[in-house]
Amino acid sequence: MKPKKIEIKNNNLVIEWNDKSKSAVSLKYLRDECPCAGCKGETVLFKTYRSPERKIITPGTYKIKDIKIVGGYAIQIFWEDGHDTGIYSWAYLHDLEKGQNNNSPQNYKDL
Repeated sequence: MKPKKIEIKNNNLVIEWNDKSKSAVSLKYLRDECPCAGCKGETVLFKTYRSPERKIITPGTYKIKDIKIVGGYAIQIFWEDGHDTGIYSWAYLHDLEKGQNNNSPQNYKDL
């Protein structure tokens, strides 16, 4: 599935997919689940690096400055605090919505 439309609405990233379904992920959850190595860690040659927990929250931490399509399979989000290394694939965005819904029910009637 590919997105037909991506927008920020009511502090959510809202995606309308080409099958006419919609996904919504809160900006806070989206940022907290950033998939980059600096946020989630990485494994190289059987050694695992875990990044330190982010302790400083700035006013721009949960605000999106820009979004760019990457290779037709993902988006790169540029946050107002300067963070820009997370690449969110379409599949990962679907998983985030499911994870968010399992952890905190949301009301999407206004989307």
